[in-house]
Order: sequence, then C-alpha cells, then structure tokens
Amino acid sequence: MMVERLKQEGTSHSSRDLLKMRLSCGLKIRRMMKTVPPCLGKFRPVVGQCCHQCTPDSLSKKLGQNYSLGFHNLLSVNETQTRYRGWLVRRVCCALFVSGCKVYGSPVSSRLQRVCQSNRVKKVLTAEHKAPEGGDGHGQLDCLSPFLPLINTCISSGVLRFVCWVMLKMFASVFGSIQVNLNHLSALHRASQEGSLLVYVYVRQSAVDCALIPLVLFCHSLRVPYTVCPLQIKNASLRSILQKVGVVLLPPSAPTEEDAEMDTLYQSVMTALVRELLHEGQAISIGVSERSGLGGQWLARIRQLIKEGSVPDVSLVPVGISYDCVPKTYIQVGLKSIFQWLWCLFCGRPEGCVRIHLAQPFSVKEMWESGRCRVDEWLPLQDLLLPVILNNRAGSAFGQRRMSWLLPSSYYASELEEPSRSERNLSIATILHLIFSATSCMAVMPTSLMSSLLLYKHRKGVSTSVLCRDVAWLTEELLFRNKDVGFGGNLTEVVHYSLSLLAPHLIIAAAPNSRKDPLIVPCSSLAATLHLAYMAKTVTHAFILEAVGACAVSAMLCEVAHSGVSSSVRSDVEGEEVKGDTEFDVVLCQSELTARALQLCHLLPPGFMPPCQSSQSFALDAIDSLVRCGILIQEESPRDVPICDFWKKQEGPLTWTTSDDPYHSDSDCEEPDLCSYKIRQPSHCPEMLFFLCRMLAGHLRALCWTTMGLDLFEMPLAEAEFVAQIHSHLCDTANKKKQHYESCSEEAAHTAVRTLIDLGVLLEEWQKEGVFLAVSPLFQLSENRQKLHRFISQYLYN
Repeated sequence: MMVERLKQEGTSHSSRDLLKMRLSCGLKIRRMMKTVPPCLGKFRPVVGQCCHQCTPDSLSKKLGQNYSLGFHNLLSVNETQTRYRGWLVRRVCCALFVSGCKVYGSPVSSRLQRVCQSNRVKKVLTAEHKAPEGGDGHGQLDCLSPFLPLINTCISSGVLRFVCWVMLKMFASVFGSIQVNLNHLSALHRASQEGSLLVYVYVRQSAVDCALIPLVLFCHSLRVPYTVCPLQIKNASLRSILQKVGVVLLPPSAPTEEDAEMDTLYQSVMTALVRELLHEGQAISIGVSERSGLGGQWLARIRQLIKEGSVPDVSLVPVGISYDCVPKTYIQVGLKSIFQWLWCLFCGRPEGCVRIHLAQPFSVKEMWESGRCRVDEWLPLQDLLLPVILNNRAGSAFGQRRMSWLLPSSYYASELEEPSRSERNLSIATILHLIFSATSCMAVMPTSLMSSLLLYKHRKGVSTSVLCRDVAWLTEELLFRNKDVGFGGNLTEVVHYSLSLLAPHLIIAAAPNSRKDPLIVPCSSLAATLHLAYMAKTVTHAFILEAVGACAVSAMLCEVAHSGVSSSVRSDVEGEEVKGDTEFDVVLCQSELTARALQLCHLLPPGFMPPCQSSQSFALDAIDSLVRCGILIQEESPRDVPICDFWKKQEGPLTWTTSDDPYHSDSDCEEPDLCSYKIRQPSHCPEMLFFLCRMLAGHLRALCWTTMGLDLFEMPLAEAEFVAQIHSHLCDTANKKKQHYESCSEEAAHTAVRTLIDLGVLLEEWQKEGVFLAVSPLFQLSENRQKLHRFISQYLYN
C-alpha cells in the first residue's frame, strides 16, 4: 500500500517538484549514510586464473605474475607517462603518450596471393563453378573481389595512433574511468616475447567491446589484435579507416553475421585469412554471443587449423568487461548513427565506469589433449528430461546436455571434410568454456549489486538504512565466492553512486513514518525491470550454485505443501504440521534433492557451468553450497549398527574381489551415506532462500509462458518470426499480470524457444526460405504440455 501511495503521489507532482524531491532525498541519503562505517576494499580476490582441471600446465606456469599490481585508469593520462615534463607537456600529454606507445608491424604484401592459393578457397570456387579448376589467378581475383578489402585489412601505425587518441578523448566523455586489472598483463608481455599466438575472447555486450580491448593493449605496448567486428558498417570512408586499424568487417552484401556465414565462399576466405594472420604472428580478438553462440565459429576455425597442423598452438585469453551502464549498440552503423552518438556524448556528462580483467592465457592444444571435457557423455536434452517429465523416471536425467546449435553444421560447409560429431562437440565445449571463463572474470559493478538487491530481495521497496546493510552483506558474500567487485572505498559513496546511476529506474521518496530514512522502490515498468534484470546477471552468475540448490529445495517444499504435510509424508520426505508460510520442519532426502538440482541444471542457458564439470558434480556442489551459506543443516540418519562396528556389520560368508579392480577399496565400512537435510529456522534463512530462487525465476517463467502459449500460433512459422511472436506474447502476458517483466526480454524469448527445440517440443523443418518451427505431435496434446508446465513451474517460488 505504501508503494502504491508513493506512486500515486509521484504522478501528481510536476516535473520540477519531482526533481526537487529527488535532490532532497539524495541529500538525505548522504547525510544518513555518514553514520555507516566504511567496510569495503579490504581485499580483492585473484580472478582470471586458468582452469585447474583442463589446463593444469598453463596454470602452473604463472609467467612471473604479480597479484599486487592493482588497477590502472586508462583515461588518466598525465605527463609522468611520457618522456617530457613541463607546462606545455601537461596540455598535450595524451598526444605525446599515444606517440610513445609501441606499435607492431602488420605486413600484407603477399597475403592475398596466399589466400587465393588456399585449398579451401579453390575447392569452393570449383564446386560453385565460379572459377574453372586449374584456371589463372585473374579469374579467382574476380570471384574474390567482394572480399579483397577484408583480406587486405592491416594495421597502419599512424592511423592506429590517431584512432587511439580519438578514442581516449571520446571515452573520457562517456565513462568516468576505465579500470584495467594489471595482474595478468605481465603474463601477456611474457607470452608475447616468447612468440605465443594470442587470441582474446570476450562475451559480447556492446559495440564498445570491440574498441576497448585494442585500446587497452595499445596503451600497454602490447600487440594490437585484429578485431572481428559483427556490425555492418555502411559508410565507405569509415570502413576504410577501420580496416587500417585491424578491424575485420562483414562484407557489404551481408546485412548480418548469420547471413555472411551462410556463404561458403565467405567461410573459406575467413578460415584462410585466420590461417595467414596466425602465420604472421598476429593476435586476434573475438567476441562470442552468450545467447546464440555467434562468434564461436571463429574459434572452431582456429581449432580446425590446429588439428590440420597449419598452426602449432594458440593461447586463448578470456577477457571480462564490466559496465556500470552498458552503452547502446547499433546493429548497422552509418554516419547518421555516429553523429547521433557523438551528439549524446557532448551533450551529456560522463556516467559510469568500466572494469576490464585480462585473464591468464592458456594453451588450446593442452585443453583438447587433456581429455577432461567428456563430450562422449553429451546427450540431447529430450533424452535427459522427457522421461522425467512424461513418465516421472528420475534416473534418466544423468548425462550432459548437448548444445549443437552453438555451432551449426552449416559452418563446416567450406571444410575439406566435415568433422565427426565428437570433434564438433569439442569445439562447442571450447566455446562454452570460454563463455564461462570470460563471464567469471567480470567484476560485479555497484549498479549490478544494487539491481540484484532491489529486484530479487526488495521488490516492494526498502529503506535506505536496510539497503546499506544489505549492500555490505552482499559484497562480503561476493568476495567470499572469489568474485571481484568493481568498486571500493566508503560504503556511503558506493551506495549514493549506484543509486544516482539507477535513478531513472527507481522511485526515491521520503517514507511517511521516517522522513530521515528515504524509501527506494524499483519502478514497475517494462523498461525499468528489464534494465535492472540485465544489470543483475553478473550477480546471478556468482550465485548460480546457490540459486540452483534453492530452486531444488523450493520444488521439494512445493511438493510437500501440495501433498498435505503430515508426520510421514513419503519414504524420503518427512515433516510435521505446517505452522505458517515458512515455519515448518521438513526433512529433505539428499538423493531426491540432488536429482531435482540435476534436472534444473539441464535447463540452464549456456555459460552458467563449465563443460569440464559433469552435471552430477554441479548438482552436488549446488546442494553443498546451501549448507555452507547456512540455509540447510546436514543430518545423518540413525543406524542400528555403528559404522565402525565390524563384528556386527554383516552376517554370512566373506566375499572376495579381484585385486586388479580399479574401483575396489580395502575399506570394510564403505556404505552409501544416508544423509538428509533440514532448513534452518532463523528468520533470515527463508528470506535468503527466496532471494536465491528469484534469480532464476525470470528464465523459468519465460519457459512456462512460452509452453502454455504454443496453441496460440499458427504453425509452422519461420524461426525469427516465431521468436518475435513469442517475445510479443511474453510482453502481453506480463502486461496482463502487471508484474514479472524480467521474463519479457528478447534474450528470454530466444532462450525459451531454443530450450523447447532441444526438448523436442518444437521441430525444425528445413526449407528453401530457411528454418521453420512447428509443434511436435507429442506435445500437440494439452496433457503433455501441462506436464511440461508443471515440471518447470515446480522450481518457481510462488
């Protein structure tokens, strides 16, 4: 009621009164928070280390790393970074600094000839009758004319210095600071001196990502990489400038990256170009989409070259980029969009900071030869979950989900021979591992932390004093989980800074009962909720184990509540009479709790768990994490005979086993642990449990709404059109309910459709116009759709 009254009062004020109220509330927040002692910045965890399971050799090298170097603000350029001193130097220190940075050469003299002589390019040209077999070079050049500017992409020293100077000036108008973690830069310098081929991989968030990584490397005198840009640049002059600083653009004829990859000639030319760049010793920067896996085809090309022996080895460097406010991205960039962006820059003020973590480089060859990613255990999602959903067979969920859509078979159309399924799965495992590694490197920014608290814990509003307490608590929890945070210093400044950045999406007003303690309420609009949900994703990644375990506990509690809790509910779930919504005493069986967590693991989007860890291990870790954070208490069932009583343990003759059995143990007390869990009764535990459950609610609710809306569409539909209609359906459903807008993003719609395809609910039909989707006969029955809906909704906290 208080929130509704605040909203009604807020709508009645004029814009000038609202501005005065917001400013006065901001001053009250700052005065009130001065009593809170500073507690941040005590220590920072070491992030970006190699996977100890896949690349132990790369992890042990360390390459002279120093973990106490701290951070460097890229935009803070002064005379100490140049060779000169004086009054005039302080005015032009940025230009002097850029002129003093080292630039590595980029020869392109015979690259075009070597690309034309590639067997891949010749094969495609011959197969498509674009050039006769054994013909002259002029015919090949005519066929490759649309790709000649891409092949001749180079790095010009003068143009690179000028563009980097411009970017430093422009980013100073956009961001308050660009903080670079210096811990692993010494490793990159050492690897560069040893001649290692470096490939930087980041998760795509904005078009600014493509510019930040080359700028960081240039300012630290590292080799500037050739950057793969997924945007379509229309202007010819802009394309020419970007191609002289190493930006590999899309061909002018392809509007999107998917359209470009449909051309087999483009595939073969790009594979040959990557081969030549690596032969020249150049570095490459690649962005991978967390939602669709786009960009992963470049990693598959590198893996294919290493397998053929064209390239000996490559060192991959995951890069984590975190924003306080993610800049807008234009799919197609022209002069008009650039002028609009520049106008916003100069009319606005710098807002937000950027935190960049360059991880430790690791060997691709070592990762593949270690054999830790067991792709032979990958199964289709429908084989893992349909027996559970339709027949309630819990034992069928063991295995690893196969995500073949991350690397479609069409990307191998230009290869001399199509790789086997295991080889393709290894490339997909590499993509998944890099998405996970780059996401793990990302620091949690103050806006992300604040968005998570407001969206998942204080949806109906919270006083500033309570919010300050929760910020300090959540920061300690993140640091405990070895997650870096993108802020430090006084808690007063951190909370005020994050609230000022999120102010357009919040309602800040004086509470009726306490004028000195303002009330913070997240706006209930679609745009505000989507922004807060997007910013809170990094916190969800940090708490993914706890979130999966909490949803598994919620599913079992929901089943207990529906079955009518008694003194003996089931053989594996016992409980007492329910005394209230959260005051009950229920014993949860470990095996069933782990099974629920395992089933939920298969529904997670890519990037939340590494492919080198089995789903069973992840599910066990999820349950153990709830014990560590104090939500569950582990209990052992009483035994009739003590576990160490060898005399009464077993009656009957002794049994012997062969000594060469690798799984045999000499211990006489090996029995399966009869373990169970109980929920702690202190008041903060239910609140913590529900906070964790809400982190995955947006994804799961989008799946539920998509499942129940399948009968509203006339099938078959083109995949892009179907995703658009599902997105519209999610928005309409949320508008009717006037809540749960976090389930209405385009990413949620795309992920829900892809999950239903993997489950076999939707069937893909390949036609000349593209891929069309239709509901499978099995799920045309409303009964089966209801079963799927009940299976997913059991994990939703209600």
